[in-house]
Amino acid sequence: MPAISKLPDADVTRELATLDGWIREGDKITREYKFADFVTAFSFMAGAALAAEKMDHHPEWFNVYNKVRVHLTTHDAGGISAFDFQLARTMDTQARRLLG
Repeated sequence: MPAISKLPDADVTRELATLDGWIREGDKITREYKFADFVTAFSFMAGAALAAEKMDHHPEWFNVYNKVRVHLTTHDAGGISAFDFQLARTMDTQARRLLG
């Protein structure tokens, strides 16, 4: 992963306004997705995992049945970076495909 820096608070606020369902929790952005069932939630996680691996930027996430809660932060930058928003958009696109 190329060197990347933590975004200023104003940039984080501006970027969050362009995303649906994402909120800031300290030095992370967070969203919960709700799918029809476990298989669909797992399909989302598999697709998102492949995208995250290509970016070399991995989420912290939790799955219980049809729900997936995602936390994104860039540890190397010490907080929220542009990579977090890039991965959030990729995850949203993946979720939309599965939610119909």
